[in-house]
Amino acid sequence: MSNDKKDLFRFAEHSIEDAERIGFSDYSYWGSVMHNFLKKKSAVFMLILFLFVVIFSHVALVIAKYDYSSLRIDYDLAFQTPNAEFWFGTDNLGRDYWCQVWYAAQISIRLSLIVVLGESILGVVIGCIWGYVRSLDRFFTELYNFISNIPTIIYMTLIAMVVGQSFTIMAVTMISIGWLGMARNVRNLVMIYRDREYNLASRCLGTPIWRVLHKNILPHLVSAIILRLAISIPSTIAQESTLSYLGLGLGIDTPSLGILLRNARTDFLNRPHLLFFPAVIVSIVTFTFYLVGNAFSDAADPKNHT
Repeated sequence: MSNDKKDLFRFAEHSIEDAERIGFSDYSYWGSVMHNFLKKKSAVFMLILFLFVVIFSHVALVIAKYDYSSLRIDYDLAFQTPNAEFWFGTDNLGRDYWCQVWYAAQISIRLSLIVVLGESILGVVIGCIWGYVRSLDRFFTELYNFISNIPTIIYMTLIAMVVGQSFTIMAVTMISIGWLGMARNVRNLVMIYRDREYNLASRCLGTPIWRVLHKNILPHLVSAIILRLAISIPSTIAQESTLSYLGLGLGIDTPSLGILLRNARTDFLNRPHLLFFPAVIVSIVTFTFYLVGNAFSDAADPKNHT
C-alpha cells in the first residue's frame, strides 16, 4: 500500500524556460497603437485618401501631356476651360493648369512636412528642457512671450523684405516661429510628470536628466505630440496659402497652392476652375490629415490600450 502511495506523488521539476514562457507577454505599445487605429475605418479611409493625393501629385506629372519645366506662354490659349487637351484648363498666360496644380501640391505638401518635422523636434526638445529644468523656466517663458506677442505677419513681412523669398527661407522662418506651440504644450505636460515618485527616485539614484526625460516622461507625451502634429500640418498649409495669397510666401518662381489661389482671386468669378482645383486639394490634405492625426492620437493614448 505504501508503494502505491509513493507512485501517486512525484517531485515537480523546475524549468527556467517554462517559467519564463508563463510570464511572457507579447504586448507591444506600437502594435497596440496600430491595432486601435485600424479599428477606426473612417480614419483609415482618410489616411488612404491623403496618401493617394500625395502619390498622385507625382504620378499626375508623369501622365501629363505637357512638361511643367517647359510650359510656354501662349496668350491665344489663355483661360481655356477644362477639356480633352487641357484637363484642368489653362491660366491667364495660356499654360497648362494640370501641371501647375499638381506641381504646386508637391511643393505645399513637402513644405508642410518639413516645417512640421522641424518645429516638432525643436519644440519637444525645448519643451522638455523648459519644463524639467527649473532654473531655465523664466528664460524660456520670457522668450516665448517675446516671440508670440508679435504677429506672424510682421515677421514674415520683415524677412521677405530683408532676406528674400524662397522655399528654404520660408521653411526656416516658419520653424523658428512654429515651435512655440509645441514647446508650450510639452512644457506643461513635463511639469505634471516631473515630480512623480518614480522620477524623484530616479533623480535620487543619480539618473541623468536626458535619461529621465527619454525613458520616464517622454512616453507619456506621445499622444499629445501626435495630436499637436495633426493640428500643425493643416495649419502650416493654411498659413502658407494665406502668406502666399498676401504675397509674403514663396517666391514667384516657386509655385504653391497658396500662390495659385492668390492668382485666381481676380478671375475666379468668371473662371471658377482656377480657384476650384487648388482649393479642393488644400481642403482634402488639411481635412484628411487632421482627422487621421486625431484618430492616431487617440490610439496612442495609453488609457485606450487593453
